[in-house]
Amino acid sequence: MPIGLIALAVGAFGIGLTEFVIMGLLPEVARDFAVAEATAGWLISGYALAVVVGALVLTAATTHLPRKRVLLGLLILFVAGNVLTALADAYALAMIGRILAALSHGAFFGIGSVVAAGLVAPERKGGAIALMFTGLTAANVLGVPFGTFLGQQLDWRATFWAISAIGVIAFAGIAALVPADRSVTERVSLRGELSAFRSTQVWLSLLVTVLAYGGMFGAVTYIAYTLTEVSGFATGDVPWLLVLFGAGLVVGNWLGGRLADRSIDATLIGFIAALAVILALFALLAGSGAATIVALFLMGGFGFGTVPGLQSRIMGYAGQAPTLASGANIGAFNMGNALGAWAGGVGISAGLGYTSPIWIGAAITAIALVVMIAAAASAARRIPAASETPVSGATGTIAVAR
Repeated sequence: MPIGLIALAVGAFGIGLTEFVIMGLLPEVARDFAVAEATAGWLISGYALAVVVGALVLTAATTHLPRKRVLLGLLILFVAGNVLTALADAYALAMIGRILAALSHGAFFGIGSVVAAGLVAPERKGGAIALMFTGLTAANVLGVPFGTFLGQQLDWRATFWAISAIGVIAFAGIAALVPADRSVTERVSLRGELSAFRSTQVWLSLLVTVLAYGGMFGAVTYIAYTLTEVSGFATGDVPWLLVLFGAGLVVGNWLGGRLADRSIDATLIGFIAALAVILALFALLAGSGAATIVALFLMGGFGFGTVPGLQSRIMGYAGQAPTLASGANIGAFNMGNALGAWAGGVGISAGLGYTSPIWIGAAITAIALVVMIAAAASAARRIPAASETPVSGATGTIAVAR
């Protein structure tokens, strides 16, 4: 295993941490800046929206540059954004810092995947990319609970100083361990990549991603308030409860990938339906500590279990132009983050209580289920079995329908 993959995974760990750790620290951030809970939640929504911009604009703008150099530049931007967040003495400056850090997110994962695949033999590319994304999973299982604990014990700013340090370590690791591009990077035809968006199924896949991930994120964004104000847990319990959620992400990601190899659409319909049910039950039973513990694990499992199938589906229907479509799907995940955070904040601001984000998340997920069923039915009608053109995706093979 090339050691450069570890450096890429460290970068993925830091980026994943800066996106998600603030969920457990929203009460502290809101108190520090003297803003409402919903306003503090915009530090999550703003980050997510900036990821959308970075995933598309920065990826397209840097396709002609050496990939290693681009990765290093993205990490400089990442560190600068987190340092600004840590130093911010006003909410607006913290938001600017979050946006700067977020711009590097989508481009890093998109370009980093290509670099990771190039470090190994062709038959090992999938494993190399999976190893890099292990950093993102580890950020949820280990980094978020530890970062939340650190922020609660010292100060929420200490967490962002720690994230900045991780960014510096990742920069040094990539600079030292990832080899320079062996050949001149080929220019990617933007026109060719845009051709993927002629597919109705690509657009439907993007919509499902926004809604399915938005439903889960609507519940998760304000989870610290739900756990302490509704479920009756102490503030100090939040970090280990987030470990349960993170464990669900790991199991769901593994299981969702395995099942998507057999049938992408069936897996997505099943997982999205299960997520809608879990969210509704969680909202009903949030006053029970035991039910909350189970719900957190299952919510993470069924929510993140959709990710392999969603990414694979859009790559398959994009045909021979998957790069920009794949980046757009990363943006769609973060559009979902923004939608969920905003919608959950609306519920709280309207005085509907701290279970309202969960109910809203369940409703958004139910809409995602309807769209996914319609997309699957449309694909089945358009492609007779004998005329399907298989295209290999990240987790399976699906047929192209345009």
